[in-house]
Amino acid sequence: MKKSGIILIAIAAFAFVPISKASAQLSGQQIMENVYNIPKGDDTQGELTMTLINSKSEQRVRKLKQYIKDEGPVEKKIMFFVAPADVKGTSFMNWSYTSGKDDDQWIYLPALKRTKRISSEGKSDYFMGSDFTYDDLGDRHPSEDAHTLLRSETLNGRDCYVVESTPREKGYMYSKTITWVMKDNYLGLKREFYDPSGRLLKVLEIKKFEKISGFWTILETEMRNVQKKHSTRMEFSNVKINTGIDGSKFTERSMTLGQ
Repeated sequence: MKKSGIILIAIAAFAFVPISKASAQLSGQQIMENVYNIPKGDDTQGELTMTLINSKSEQRVRKLKQYIKDEGPVEKKIMFFVAPADVKGTSFMNWSYTSGKDDDQWIYLPALKRTKRISSEGKSDYFMGSDFTYDDLGDRHPSEDAHTLLRSETLNGRDCYVVESTPREKGYMYSKTITWVMKDNYLGLKREFYDPSGRLLKVLEIKKFEKISGFWTILETEMRNVQKKHSTRMEFSNVKINTGIDGSKFTERSMTLGQ
């Protein structure tokens, strides 16, 4: 199973550490391929709490159910909103391909009683008022970017590679991203997103992670839009791995039926 689209511990001061000989043996490309290929099990399910926090520290909380299944050449993910009432019944589905083909994405809006396919142009839109774009919710294949290992740093007591990734195609929503990758498990501890003008736009950070059923699992992340002073916290709970989720869960029909 591939890396999650929605990933990345409040950041304390970090110390610069010279790149070791062992670190220098890995290129930026190899590091990001290792991130992409982190083992996560055949399927995962759990409950998501999405908290939207505006510039006045006012919060809106949404509850979801999430299911993920690795089918080899394609990883499928579906999310169902279960509360509050104004978003209940909304669902989102993402199919990511190991071939590097663009993700397929759909959203079901109960008020309209129809499922809408997310176009390539629509993937830069923000998802349900959060700080995650539709593109952020999918998987970006390592081949889509050029990756440069900038340095090694100790961040929050974790030894990390710092890798800059720039898109190979023109017109992508981010001019570059910079990722702090933990050397011992290849989870992205922090990621910075830069807008087309090269200004810092968003920062994604892991707040909590642990091993569940032998697999490293992200349990809490926060995405901060530093330009809008708005943030989104995602907490994953009651996680179960390798329970044998049926493939029929990941269909447009399932989106309309709910969890």
